[in-house]
Amino acid sequence: MNDERIDKIEMTLMHQDKQIDDLSEMIAKQWQEIDRLHKIMQKAEEKLSAISHENIEGEGGSVLDIAAEDKPPHY
Repeated sequence: MNDERIDKIEMTLMHQDKQIDDLSEMIAKQWQEIDRLHKIMQKAEEKLSAISHENIEGEGGSVLDIAAEDKPPHY
């Protein structure tokens, strides 16, 4: 009976180790995705800031006018 109990405990520990490894891998992938999305957001903010800055200097129309000019061809 004691050997069966030890075997069951060992199996449970192996299962938990696998789950921990899987979760760790998932978290690492999520952090990579968060970093990627953060970089995209920074670029978008910089572009929007540049457009707004041009608008303030009188070089272009409103932000909506500039966005309308940049519409994809299917619009």
